[in-house]
Amino acid sequence: MQLSIIIPLLNEDESLTELYNWIVSVMQSNSYSYEIIFIDDGSTDDSWEIISGLSDLHTGVKGIRFNRNYGKSQALHAGFLAAQGDVIITMDADLQDNPEEIPELYNLIVKEKYDLVSGWKRKRYDSVIAKNLPSKLFNAAARKTSGVQLHDFNCGLKAYKKEVIKNIDVYGEMHRYIPVLAKNAGYYKITEKEVKHQARKYGKTKFGMDRFINGFLDLISIWFLSKFGKRPMHLFGALGVLMFFFGFSAAGWIGLSKLYKMYHGLPNILVTSNPWFYISLILMVIGTQFFLAGFLGELILRSKRDKDRYRISKTKGLN
Repeated sequence: MQLSIIIPLLNEDESLTELYNWIVSVMQSNSYSYEIIFIDDGSTDDSWEIISGLSDLHTGVKGIRFNRNYGKSQALHAGFLAAQGDVIITMDADLQDNPEEIPELYNLIVKEKYDLVSGWKRKRYDSVIAKNLPSKLFNAAARKTSGVQLHDFNCGLKAYKKEVIKNIDVYGEMHRYIPVLAKNAGYYKITEKEVKHQARKYGKTKFGMDRFINGFLDLISIWFLSKFGKRPMHLFGALGVLMFFFGFSAAGWIGLSKLYKMYHGLPNILVTSNPWFYISLILMVIGTQFFLAGFLGELILRSKRDKDRYRISKTKGLN
């Protein structure tokens, strides 16, 4: 099978039939073998009934229904597990992603040998204040932090080599950072393609400021995991040693200063009356805790069986 088209959705019953017909038209005109996988993320409208009807009419249409709303990342994870095509296309169900882009995305994966191609909606029809400006800030921060040079990380229209989606784990709200997850998994041939953005035809956007805030928090998480997930001592141990060193140095300076003044008969105060004593004490305590956190993190990593410690792409001469 050439293509798996994965479509996560939440309450998009008005657009599903039109989107299905549009995709089928593109598939037939290019003679692709394909499957369409709809993931109903806990819709409360008639979305599942429409998906069931389309599946009855077309054996290539498959549906997965969650018993409640779990989020787009979980929907994509379920779709990735079910996908059988050599190239996987993800797109949103609100008709804002144009199925006419699929052939070019497919060719970039198959002919140009890219691992992942992300859509870039240069011209958008969303609200500037509510979505465009926050998206620009979010994308700039993601580029700076991850090193992946994409203009639109959160574009739903993406194409993947099958191997990529089978070797990454999309969890939490990490669907925004699939290109970063792919890079961290060793897939570096990542590019973007400018795609058309359609104005929303039905329903209302699911985007809110809470998703914008969560996106930045997830960005911090993925940055930390990619940099120090396999070596926590490099971060916590270094911070701990540094803080303990400053605290110990400050305590030593306080003690030597006290002894010097006592020896020369100079006026002095109790060590415990010196505010620097408590600052140095706190620094040493926090430094010790940081060091122990890094040490325990290393013990946990070494004691558990981590299936993602490394990936072997090829072998030769092994039985």
